[in-house]
Amino acid sequence: MPSRYVAIAGMLALTLFTACRTGEQCEKGVKPSEAGFIKLFNGKDLTGWQTVGNAKWIVKDGLLIGTQGENNAPGDLLTENTYKDFVLTVTYRVEWPCNSGVWFRYQTPDKAYQADILEYKNPECYSGTLYCPAKMFLAMNTDKTLVNRDGWNTIKVQAEGDRIQMWLNGRQVADVRDKTTDSGRIGFQVHPGAEFGPMKIVVREMLLKAL
Repeated sequence: MPSRYVAIAGMLALTLFTACRTGEQCEKGVKPSEAGFIKLFNGKDLTGWQTVGNAKWIVKDGLLIGTQGENNAPGDLLTENTYKDFVLTVTYRVEWPCNSGVWFRYQTPDKAYQADILEYKNPECYSGTLYCPAKMFLAMNTDKTLVNRDGWNTIKVQAEGDRIQMWLNGRQVADVRDKTTDSGRIGFQVHPGAEFGPMKIVVREMLLKAL
């Protein structure tokens, strides 16, 4: 390699090293450009989380896995901490048929928002739909081609004030204003019902940045 390229490579390495030393995110898998993000799921156990209901939640091979409990029992997995304004990204895959979702600004089962992970028939909508228990769907993703049914997907939620925006796999699927709740916990839902018995939600990564 010519000496000038060696020098350039060395300068780049030094820049990255300095960014990691002076930035907030030196954890594995978080780039210096993602400064300010924290990992809600540590990839090891359920530290920082609480279970509600009778669904089963385990950590295996660095992945968070949720399934129905006995007799198709439902349940939620929620953070112990509450969050107000933030950017959240969740990388996940599911086994179908599935009815799940990412809770955020969760205060009670009737006062929360959810980034849905489902296939709904009436009205027709798919994962990336924004759900509010008191108001049903605030925004619907009607494009099923955005969903990778057999592989990994990424949902991004940006909640700031009364404005909620969502993206699925890089495509914006929601941009609404609503004042149902301005803060709360973050988590996941496993829906009841024998028709969803085979479902499984698998989470690889959760990153959150406070705004």
